[in-house]
Amino acid sequence: MKSTSLFLASLGAASLGINSVLGVAVYGRANVEELTTPCLPGTGGGTTATSKTTTASGSTSTSGSTSSSVDTKFKAHGKQYFGTCGDQGTLSISQVNTIVKADFGQLTPENSMKWDATEPSQNSFSFTGADYLVNYAQTNGKLVRGHTLVWHSQLPSWVSAITSATTLTSVIKNHATTIVTRYKGKVAKYDVCNEIFNEDGTLRSSVFSNLLGNTFVDIAFNAAHAADSSAKLYINDYNLDSVNAKVNGLVSLVTSKRAAGIPIHGIGSQTHLSAGGASGVQAALTKLATAADEVAITELDIAGAAASDYTTVVKACLAVSKCVGITVWGVSDTNSWRASSTPLLFDTNYQPKAAYTAILNAL
Repeated sequence: MKSTSLFLASLGAASLGINSVLGVAVYGRANVEELTTPCLPGTGGGTTATSKTTTASGSTSTSGSTSSSVDTKFKAHGKQYFGTCGDQGTLSISQVNTIVKADFGQLTPENSMKWDATEPSQNSFSFTGADYLVNYAQTNGKLVRGHTLVWHSQLPSWVSAITSATTLTSVIKNHATTIVTRYKGKVAKYDVCNEIFNEDGTLRSSVFSNLLGNTFVDIAFNAAHAADSSAKLYINDYNLDSVNAKVNGLVSLVTSKRAAGIPIHGIGSQTHLSAGGASGVQAALTKLATAADEVAITELDIAGAAASDYTTVVKACLAVSKCVGITVWGVSDTNSWRASSTPLLFDTNYQPKAAYTAILNAL
């Protein structure tokens, strides 16, 4: 990929794209487009040697996994999964592989299903990375959330250069149909459209909206649904962590589209949070749930990984009946896009943090 964890760490906090929503600093998508994704593939961080690890229950093992699974306990509350993101780079790290197999029930591809990875040139598809992720998930009994079919970022230049609405319509249909058809019956949910809103709830300017208005949403969702009618289809975005203008704009659009018969089934809240930023999550999920069949927390990480912040988010999902699952955006801080913020449940030695233990106790 274009970046490495070490490169990100060297950029410092100023490049993390801290968005201000209603006057509260919230970590969202990076404003610097070179930071192409919040979840980067593994770059060799981590060794293959095993090390003694204190598990959530206090026992010791020779892997980074815990003796109790947060996924199993979460499912016992009627939820579908507690998962993480990955691709071949990170999943090939022995400690990550062990943790994912033992502790998480779902996988989202970090980068391998994005447009630049799957269709770098028109109608020339590459599935190596996505196939690896899906095959790994199937082999190990993990649910897959596809990510993402239509996004303004990590978009090949040939798509950005399109000037014809007719051409772009055909291109969106072909891209969505090809990806979803390939993984029919293997990918349970898709982030069909990703980050299409401005902070004020209006539609983000992109090649898609500039040529097609909001009808690109219809085109993408209809194509994906036609390719696999059993897959749950989502709109996904960041800074949906309180009932704000962006949440209201998204709810309005989804409500109108569903009323018109567009098959939008779910809303994903990325939930990249600053320390202490979890208090509005339950209210936001409740609001989002008014517009869709289901909601999910799709890219969770929290600066500092305080146990109280993580348990607040988990309890928020538990409290909202339509919240079907939580995906943490990475396993170890070593491989996080926000490595300097230590935002994940496992530290740089692949040991579970207090936040993981707190989640187990809360469940």
